[in-house]
Amino acid sequence: QVQLQESGGGSVQAGGSLRLTCLGSHAPHCMAWLRQIPGREREAVATIHTSGGPTYSSDDIKGRFTISRDNDRNSMYLQMNSLKPEDSAMYFCAAKWFGRCGVAYSNNFHIWGQGTQVTVSS
Repeated sequence: QVQLQESGGGSVQAGGSLRLTCLGSHAPHCMAWLRQIPGREREAVATIHTSGGPTYSSDDIKGRFTISRDNDRNSMYLQMNSLKPEDSAMYFCAAKWFGRCGVAYSNNFHIWGQGTQVTVSS
């Protein structure tokens, strides 16, 4: 169900930065950024609760990416720094009003965006 809108993707060189934005949700308790590399299953990158508590898929991601949200503006962001070629993927935002919030619980989101492409060249 495409009910969210992502923006901010693009093509950058390794070491560059991008800031992704997700708009369109109404106070879900849990929002997330996920990514899908061709030929691989979609994977959660980071989640954030209404209270602002974030989770990340790895220490590497935690060290380079920052997830945030603005509940008043129904928006969510993913600041990505020190991008690597392996970060290249289609990035999706998602939201849910029920269920656990964390990268381990990424298969039950209620609404999705259509994705924004991130390409990182060597």
